[in-house]
Amino acid sequence: MTRCLFLAGAAGAIGRRLAPLLVADGWRVAGTTRWAAKVPILRALGVDPVIVDVFDADALCDVVARAQPSIVVHQLTDLPPGLDPGKMAEARARNARLREEGTRNLVAAAVRAGVRRLVAQSVAFAYADGPLPHREDGPLDVAAEGSAGTSARGIASLEGQVLAAPLEGIILRYGRLYGPGTGVDTASGRAPVHVDAAARAAQLAVTRGAPGIYNIAEDDGAVSSEKAKHLLDWSAAWRAGA
Repeated sequence: MTRCLFLAGAAGAIGRRLAPLLVADGWRVAGTTRWAAKVPILRALGVDPVIVDVFDADALCDVVARAQPSIVVHQLTDLPPGLDPGKMAEARARNARLREEGTRNLVAAAVRAGVRRLVAQSVAFAYADGPLPHREDGPLDVAAEGSAGTSARGIASLEGQVLAAPLEGIILRYGRLYGPGTGVDTASGRAPVHVDAAARAAQLAVTRGAPGIYNIAEDDGAVSSEKAKHLLDWSAAWRAGA
């Protein structure tokens, strides 16, 4: 029987780059989207499309159970195209809810289905002020005011839920994404990471690495990704087709 992986957020920026890598590795990928219009995109990637709203806990449990995956990859976000500055304040609140409530539903569905490992997307630019480069044991800025605090608390909730679940939980703290599908062509801001290298980290984490947190970003002095380099054999220079 072909092994199955459940990719939540398969139509997102990372999901679209990750799905072909997983299919090439021999996985049968069940990939989620909320929108029927995106089903042809997923099919073109070799993914079995699953239309589901992660906030519908019962429906999510049903589709995960039917897929019978051994691995779940959580790449769900709710951000505007190109990270439109005029829409980001509202989007951060939606994203925080997704990270808290949506993650709760996805973790519950995974545990009920007997999933062995869950790999989840987080971010590497929500650390509290402290010595640089930030490492994975550094605190998140959950006490920050405004949208930054809302975002950091959502991230902390996601990470805590995944790591506390009775399965192998791996957190990938991605840097600021750029490249195809992100709306950003070149690296900008601190701790950038190309979307292909981000997808590669998730591909590797499906079968490698001990449970825990891994920074996934280029070396610019902001965060250290040495753990991912050594335990996942990850490289920030990796590009699809290179």
